[in-house]
Amino acid sequence: MTAPFLGPDFLLDTPTGRRLYDEVAKDLPIVDFHNHLDPAAIAENRSWESIGEIWLEGDHYKWRAMRWNGISESLVTGEADYHQKFKAFAETVPHCLGNPLYHWTHLELQRYFGWDGIFGPDTADEVWELANAKLTQPSHSARGLLTGMNVQYVGTTDDPTDTLEFHSAVQEDPDCPIRMAPSFRPDKALVPTTPGFAAYCRRLGEASGIAIDSYETLIAALINRLDFFVSLGCKAADHGLNDLPAFEKRPPRELDIILRSGQNGWPMSPQDVADFKAAVLIELGEAYAERGIVMQYHVGALRNQNSRLYRALGPDVGGDCMSDVAIGASLNAILDQINSRKGLPRTILYALNPIHNEMLVTIAGNFQDGSDPGKIQAGPGWWFNDQLDGMERQLNQVAQMGLLSRFIGMLTDSRSFLSFPRHEYYRRLVCRMIGQWVEDGAIPADPRLSDGLIRRICYENARDWFLPEN
Repeated sequence: MTAPFLGPDFLLDTPTGRRLYDEVAKDLPIVDFHNHLDPAAIAENRSWESIGEIWLEGDHYKWRAMRWNGISESLVTGEADYHQKFKAFAETVPHCLGNPLYHWTHLELQRYFGWDGIFGPDTADEVWELANAKLTQPSHSARGLLTGMNVQYVGTTDDPTDTLEFHSAVQEDPDCPIRMAPSFRPDKALVPTTPGFAAYCRRLGEASGIAIDSYETLIAALINRLDFFVSLGCKAADHGLNDLPAFEKRPPRELDIILRSGQNGWPMSPQDVADFKAAVLIELGEAYAERGIVMQYHVGALRNQNSRLYRALGPDVGGDCMSDVAIGASLNAILDQINSRKGLPRTILYALNPIHNEMLVTIAGNFQDGSDPGKIQAGPGWWFNDQLDGMERQLNQVAQMGLLSRFIGMLTDSRSFLSFPRHEYYRRLVCRMIGQWVEDGAIPADPRLSDGLIRRICYENARDWFLPEN
């Protein structure tokens, strides 16, 4: 018999899997420790005028699919209104069979809007009217959407120069049911050849009150801002490391020259850039360890590869892909430098290219020290890997080469307030996997083992890292 599309037993193909999901995983709170949600939207409890706006504003997953389907840029990021863009997305969705967008789109319509039809051009008008009516209700404001999905904590992604006034507002608001904390993302200070590096140093100097005229003052300014973030509940730092070339340790006077070269637009060698980046990462890693901050490295993206698109629209618009550059030796070396001096902080390593997954698991094993369970993590399937195949592959690799029970769990890594069914997607997959292991006799049919595993990797491990007071 054909199963209903995204029915109650979606992905749950064994009795044990169904029990694990229905009785253990389904109602656990969500700790979304890495995302790109807009803090202002939570502080101001934003509402959206249409499903076109909330679905398509800033969502490069959807933009990429629409372009692939031959949709004109005017209907993707251009001047067309959101109703026209919504219709264009409706034309695209039937072509997304096999892509996680197809599942995500329908799960979002089911979970947020109570609509369980098949979305496409023929049903677009029905969805438009239904969803827009729901979006006028308090349940579908920013806070309402998060509360409705049982989201307990969100960790946003913030530049060191940010004022964080919206985080302050949320923390001072007794009526806000969501815990929100900033995450420290100092990428713009890492690469002195990046356009705008000098202007960024000036902004960072103004924010910290420290004039940046040397490597030492750059580090001082960054740590000043890190301490400000910590004062507002920061639990994590994040770094987008597109590549990790081999580096050498350089004395401060040479790092001063590299910094000044970046500020003045003077030429420098790729080795200078690599050495400077590594030096800053190592200094910051030590600062994170001293402050109990979780260090995250997102490694292996080739960004802004479509130069025409980048010139027109800027970054984060769908022109990025996986890199195949070697990262293992340099990543080990950076972690070893931090570990040798003051010990590593708790660390999560994410690979965009799945060929690096197993390497990251084994690198994580290199630096476990018995101080914290799962102290160094190979993080969940990221970006192009957060589909069923990518998540299952990554989970199996963690299980086989590390300790799955200490895995940190899922995140959205999303800018969308409608993205939280991705946690359900992950939880159903995990329950299917563990249920099948039980049914196959690969692990004992002992609920104390299987239920505890599900609770830890769906909620408790992330809670203990990011909400340790609970």
